[in-house]
Amino acid sequence: MRGIIIFLIGTLAVIIGTSILLYEDEGEVITIGASSGPFADMASFALKPVLEENSYTVEIVEYSDYIQPNNALSNGDLDANLFQNVLFMDSYNEENDADLKNIIQVPTAPMGLYSSEFSSLEDIASGSEVALPLDPVNSSRGFLTLQDAGLITISDDADMFAIDEADIINNKKNLEFIYQDAGQLPRSVDQIGLSLVPGNFALASDMKLSDALALENMNEYFRNQIVINGDDAGTKLEEDLIKAVGSEEFNEVIDADFKGFDKPEEDE
Repeated sequence: MRGIIIFLIGTLAVIIGTSILLYEDEGEVITIGASSGPFADMASFALKPVLEENSYTVEIVEYSDYIQPNNALSNGDLDANLFQNVLFMDSYNEENDADLKNIIQVPTAPMGLYSSEFSSLEDIASGSEVALPLDPVNSSRGFLTLQDAGLITISDDADMFAIDEADIINNKKNLEFIYQDAGQLPRSVDQIGLSLVPGNFALASDMKLSDALALENMNEYFRNQIVINGDDAGTKLEEDLIKAVGSEEFNEVIDADFKGFDKPEEDE
């Protein structure tokens, strides 16, 4: 009997010891959410390897919309996410009484004006419909892209983060605006003929940035950010995420595999 007890104690000690070693090898497990396409790729191939060199175990969760990644982060199902700009985050915080915090910008694919009907801006027919993102921040980006392309003129008094049709003082092509969920916009290139597609959704749909009739001149407020829960502000996790994005390894992957992405000025 005594021998059996000693055997069981020894076995238990081995199991506990092995579990401790495995945990130490695994490191802290963190979960990062990202929108499907280039930002999920960025999280997987540029961010994850650097974090794992710092003894984290990183799990990437992909999302096909702009709602669930923030809900999951706010609920504690994610430790960070990568898909949104600071204005979108601020809007989410206000509408949901949440406390998400942006910590660092990442290179961002610009929005583009794509067409299945017209080969140049000059060819766009008067009265054409153009699809824009439904949410106010990204529709504002679309209007600004149209202005930079010389198709519309926006009032100087307009709030650049909440532009609407009433702010347009000159619509040279008499464009008609159709508002859709961002994920629908790549399909609208064929269905409608003209569509302003955020870069991540364009690339996720195998569209090329170089095929756009016009690309966004990106404002710093429209670049995507790594976002964490406010409860994690000032923690080692925040510090390590910032260091990872600023690392040489991260930027080497960006330069090799994310050509055409708009980079924060400090990285250019």
